[in-house]
Amino acid sequence: MNLILYMKTGIKRLVRKVPKKKDRPSWEAYFMEITSLVARRSTCLRRAVGAIIVKDKRILSTGYNGAPSGIRHCIETGCLREQLTVPSGEKHELCRGIHAEQNAIIQAAYHGVSIKSGTLFCTNLPCSICAKMIINAGINNICYASGYADTISEEMLKEAGIEVKKIDDS
Repeated sequence: MNLILYMKTGIKRLVRKVPKKKDRPSWEAYFMEITSLVARRSTCLRRAVGAIIVKDKRILSTGYNGAPSGIRHCIETGCLREQLTVPSGEKHELCRGIHAEQNAIIQAAYHGVSIKSGTLFCTNLPCSICAKMIINAGINNICYASGYADTISEEMLKEAGIEVKKIDDS
């Protein structure tokens, strides 16, 4: 009799320790939070962007915007785009940095990881340059938190059949 009572009490304790369903984030919310953390590594003075590539609920690659490895970052050199008052979404070539999405794709290639049919989570909707790379990398879906001033990217992603979804913070 005491054994049964002990077992019931033990099970009740275990049940209490299980997180409530409302406290557990969805997969999309989980990956978006990780993407925001990745963005904190950015060395860009204008906008911190993070990206992760996920497949089968597993993170394959991460990237944030900043200068290539071994090259001085904008934190050290200053921002040429800011100095020239280049608007957001224009003249991407006037920047020392590589976009977060590009870095995530490059890291996967560098380590021999296939990202075909993966999902890109990004703090911002990708620009048109990144959209071209995403299309050719075989990524099927994009989840993003904020927009970006580049309508060409949206048009190309739609034409390529890539599902694009804005994830709300709530």
